[in-house]
Parts: sequence; structure tokens; C-alpha cells
Amino acid sequence: MFKLGLSVCTLFILQSFKSQQVDWEHINSNNALAAIAIQNNGSDAFYSNIIQVGDFNKAALSLNEKTDISVRQLGDYNTLFFINSFTDTETKTAVTTQGNNNIIDITGSNSVSDGMQVTVKGDNKTIFMRNY
Repeated sequence: MFKLGLSVCTLFILQSFKSQQVDWEHINSNNALAAIAIQNNGSDAFYSNIIQVGDFNKAALSLNEKTDISVRQLGDYNTLFFINSFTDTETKTAVTTQGNNNIIDITGSNSVSDGMQVTVKGDNKTIFMRNY
């Protein structure tokens, strides 16, 4: 039992060394996106990556198992609604918001929206997108 506990502790310690590729003390709003790009490894696996820097940001995601989404919200009071549970198709999407009080509401996906990259820069912007 002692060897099992020691093995688990060693595993967690080794994983923490591998995951620290960025000096987080030097990250600020000017270089946050570059630091995030370093962390993405380009794997073909499907995943969700949500990074929020600021206060009172919200991200509500309803995804299928074949959704690869990257969300970055930099600023305060930003909201993202992304609903992709209506289809079994593969979807790759990137949503970046830089500013304050922005709302992005995306529902559904299709061949036109696959690989879509939405970038919002500014304050008080609203985007409603429906893909059927």
C-alpha cells in the first residue's frame, strides 16, 4: 500500500514539472494570447480550451464529443453561449474576445462554420450566429 501511494505522489510531481512551460509571473494582458499558443500542442484529439482573464466572464458550452473549441476571453463582463449539441459532425472553432461587456451567442454548426474563427475586439459588441 505504501508503494502505491509513493508511486501516485511521484506521478503527480513529474506531471507538474512537464506542465510548467510558461513563467506565469510574466503573463499580462498584452502577452496572454502568445502564452496560450505555446501551450497548444497541435494534437488531433478533440478538446475544449477555455481561458478567461478578467472579472465576471461567463462561458456556457453545450458540446458534442467531436467538438474542438478554443475560447479566450480577455476583459470584464464578457459572455459566450456556444451550443453544438444538435449534430454529430466534427467541429473546430476558435472564439477570442478582447474588451469589455461583449456577448457572443453561437448555435449549431455546419460545413460553412467548421474551422470558424471569431475575433471580437472592442467594448459592448453583440454577435448572434445560427448555423443550421
